[in-house]
Amino acid sequence: MRRPGRRRASTSCCVPDGLRAALPLAQALVRCPSVTPLDEGAQDVLAGALEAAGFSVWRHVWGEAPDGPVHNLFARRDHGGGGRHFAFAGHTDVVPPGERAQWDVDPFAAEVKDGMLVGRGASDMKSAIAAFVSAAEAVRPDAGSISLVITGDEEGPATYGTKLLLKWMAENGHVPDHCLVGEPTSRGKLGDMVKIGRRGSVNAWVRVKGAQGHVAYPHMASNPIPPLTEILSRLQHRVLDEGNSWFQPSNLEVTDLHVGNPAHNIIPAMAEARLNIRFNDMHSGAGLVDWMRETAADVSENAEVEAIISGESFLTPPGAFSSLIADAISAETGAAPELSTSGGTSDARFIRSFCPVVECGLVGASMHKVGEHAAVEDIEALARIYVRILDGYFADSFA
Repeated sequence: MRRPGRRRASTSCCVPDGLRAALPLAQALVRCPSVTPLDEGAQDVLAGALEAAGFSVWRHVWGEAPDGPVHNLFARRDHGGGGRHFAFAGHTDVVPPGERAQWDVDPFAAEVKDGMLVGRGASDMKSAIAAFVSAAEAVRPDAGSISLVITGDEEGPATYGTKLLLKWMAENGHVPDHCLVGEPTSRGKLGDMVKIGRRGSVNAWVRVKGAQGHVAYPHMASNPIPPLTEILSRLQHRVLDEGNSWFQPSNLEVTDLHVGNPAHNIIPAMAEARLNIRFNDMHSGAGLVDWMRETAADVSENAEVEAIISGESFLTPPGAFSSLIADAISAETGAAPELSTSGGTSDARFIRSFCPVVECGLVGASMHKVGEHAAVEDIEALARIYVRILDGYFADSFA
């Protein structure tokens, strides 16, 4: 479900004339082929830019193969004592580029063609990180802190990234008051949508054990396929909910079926299905897992359900923070954004347990695709939007 951002009288903000262009840093980051979990120098580039802007930088490498090691970075710059703490959050890892021959240019060359920065990570989300740095360098509040929370594990299992970095931040006194995640939330044009929440996600595997045997002697075997299909039918026929004022309906999708039977005359010994549930705030991950296990057990004593809760649903209720972001977008683009909870998951699902979080970034139409790109004009405009957000956040009128 989506609603337009609430318009308020814009706070005064003067975008600095000397705002450093974000494009060069975006290009330097794209040139690092940091396909999850590799870093390939991306966070070295970022750390250098942040240190030059007066930030203190902490580097962390956690985990082991195959999901690691993962590079993570936290940077903070303080001005005066106390005050508000604003954090930008994002990731330097990217998905694989796919078939190189399908790209018109090298996906890691960071070429600019027809006003577009082309390359893997240009949209999702190295350009937004460059805009973070450009904006933070330009805004120096008299009192307060600006920080960057950057992982190299967002596109992967998310095991050794933001979750561990937030734990370290909490243990060391770095929990922010508010956070903006720079995921590519815009749909058709810059700033037309921001995310104030996300649905949760559960991945599950339903397995039914049988007894292998000859198809001509079914009484001497136990076929696991019929009970598996019955379990899936019961799961799929339940209407989880109808959605609500902020969230679309929850949905369950079967994503794989596997038996692995190489012969036509054998009853298999095992059948397995994989499924995913995207759920709104009318459910919890644990509650849905319990429902799947109860359903499976009701059909067959030989059924089991393994589940991983990737994240719970969350909503940052519309208020001063989302209005601040909407005002900044309106001042820069002339149009109010829609506030939405649509789309997949992001690391905002971890941050929401520590502070209010909103997502605002570039147009995401090309993310994860061959030919991923971001308009240079949008990259620089996003930096100006971030300046306006920071300016308003550290103003006395923000509440």
